[in-house]
Amino acid sequence: MLDVTVIEDPEAAVVSLDPVRARLLAELAAAPASATMLAGRVGLPRQKVNYHLKALERHGLVELAGERRKGNVTERLMRATAASYVISPAALPAVQPDPDRFRDQLSARWLLALGARLVRDVGALITGAAKARKRLATYALDGEVRFASAADRAAFVQELTAGVSALVRKYDAPGAEGGRDHRIVVALHPVLREPAAPAHEEPAAPAHEELSAPAHEESSARAEDGPTAPAPGQ
Repeated sequence: MLDVTVIEDPEAAVVSLDPVRARLLAELAAAPASATMLAGRVGLPRQKVNYHLKALERHGLVELAGERRKGNVTERLMRATAASYVISPAALPAVQPDPDRFRDQLSARWLLALGARLVRDVGALITGAAKARKRLATYALDGEVRFASAADRAAFVQELTAGVSALVRKYDAPGAEGGRDHRIVVALHPVLREPAAPAHEEPAAPAHEELSAPAHEESSARAEDGPTAPAPGQ
């Protein structure tokens, strides 16, 4: 079972979003089970569960894990093909976000468009690498930082952009024979915390900023406020 996989097919996305089928996927991600076993857990007739399982199997979201005899019946034990799923913007090709339509390093919506493209591109690369039976070379960095002030955050963005730009200028080799283009996405946003605890519990800690830099040739450094940072190479 894969840890995470990307759903690119529109019909598979529709199937996965059905509440009953999503529940079945969650059950089968935890452990293999038969339609009879699942029927008792989700409160549906076995025939109805079988119907949903066939739809999930048809779109590659579940697979046969094994079979077992139970009396005169052979039960099929199914399992999810991944522990979790991400729906790619490629499933909605006509309306998928396009960060090339506008460029605003301080826009949260542009950051969202970059993230969507990252999901789409990495998902397609994973699919291609799996078909070719090749390893996909990627890198990602994730961490948190607490800024004392908005001025510190703006200064951090400027230094981060300058550092990434210097690395791009150092290693970029447009005319290298046999080279391969890579995309860099650097993002900075406030950390999303859980809802505040009830009054009788200790309050949640204030939000930090989260820095995420997956290397998957584009760089975007962003902050809620502060001066606009130049793009790499500028």
